[in-house]
Amino acid sequence: MRITEYTSSLLGERYTCAEHESGLLIYLFPKKMTSTAALLAVRYGSTVSHYRAGEDEKKLPAGVAHYLEHKLFENEDGSDSFARFAVLGADANAYTSYDRTVYTLNCTERFDEALAELLQFVTHPYFTEASVEKEQGIIAEEIRMYADSPWERSFRELLRLLYKKHPVRQDICGSVSSIRRITPTLLHDCYRSFYTPANMVLVVCGDVCAERIYEIVDSAFSKTPMSPAAVPIYPDEARGVTGKARSTVSMPVAKPIFSIGIKDSVKGLCAKERFRRDTAMTLLCDILFSRSGSLYNELFEEQMISPAFSAGYSSTDSFAFTCLSGEADDPEAVFERIFAYVEQVKKTGISDEDFERCRRVLYADELRAYDSTEEIANRLLSFVLDGVSMFDATEVLQAVTKQEVEELLASAYRREYYAMSVILPQECDEK
Repeated sequence: MRITEYTSSLLGERYTCAEHESGLLIYLFPKKMTSTAALLAVRYGSTVSHYRAGEDEKKLPAGVAHYLEHKLFENEDGSDSFARFAVLGADANAYTSYDRTVYTLNCTERFDEALAELLQFVTHPYFTEASVEKEQGIIAEEIRMYADSPWERSFRELLRLLYKKHPVRQDICGSVSSIRRITPTLLHDCYRSFYTPANMVLVVCGDVCAERIYEIVDSAFSKTPMSPAAVPIYPDEARGVTGKARSTVSMPVAKPIFSIGIKDSVKGLCAKERFRRDTAMTLLCDILFSRSGSLYNELFEEQMISPAFSAGYSSTDSFAFTCLSGEADDPEAVFERIFAYVEQVKKTGISDEDFERCRRVLYADELRAYDSTEEIANRLLSFVLDGVSMFDATEVLQAVTKQEVEELLASAYRREYYAMSVILPQECDEK
């Protein structure tokens, strides 16, 4: 295997990447701690609704990636992998996001056995008509549960405002109607198309033996490279918000809930360019909307918002946006105050004090991430899937300039990029 080592003299840390003969990438981060964490990720998430496999193009109902994640825990002998992990004293789980499916493992002992079990069930799919049909009811309840959450509903409505065509507007779980179209044949097709070793990444962090990890991988994966993974196809999406920029839904809440989105674009950027933009936009979001900033404190002191306020920037290789969420008696007034504040900062510029303060906060967050094997594994995986080194984070954060952030503020925070969804108390809607 070809092994590449990554080191940081600043952090005093290192990790390696081994390219298995099957095409699987194995990242090992040595850390002498009590627990060991492992993540097996597939570059296949909920936004893959249209893809090309060889000469064929295929379209999928919403929710297939999430459905497939659920079904892989069932084994041909009728056992459930969760029960097997419990016997080993291991904590295992999985999740599906927009651009990935990740199978997680954390334990303090018998790690080798637990890792072998993880690789075993992910590489041996087993579906029947009866089990797939049974799962529809379970996932339908999960869909209804999220639909009953006002905060989740507000966020989902916001994405439907921001995006006209991109499949990020669809729920990760799909809809009750879309999952009815999922069959064992469809699941097997998607598994063969995306669950190929070259489309997967294994990350392990802890006090482990590298050679033993490679032996376990050898037992689970053929040394003969498989066919390449299918290629997702995404529609062309307009830069600005198309159609209406407001959505209002009534639900049983005590106070109106709002989600404000500012749509961004990463089209045409390479991995390193996206990462630098992500870093700068995250820094800008913190400068403008953190709890230590003037805007939050003014809105809070004037009782325009409750403490339940959050702000963050999200991006993948096909979409990006900033989201602000909170509670307010008058969400529209809060929106206008936020917009006016941003426009004022465009004119006056970002103060040196605010820029350096927020950069130090983000830098401290980076350093704290190395205190937990789970956190290290998760962050390393994110960097790998983003196409950059984990140690690039501190370097890029130091390299980003105030002028660069101010230029992003001027170009990325335009009125035509804003949208807001609101959840109103039912009595307000009735009035």
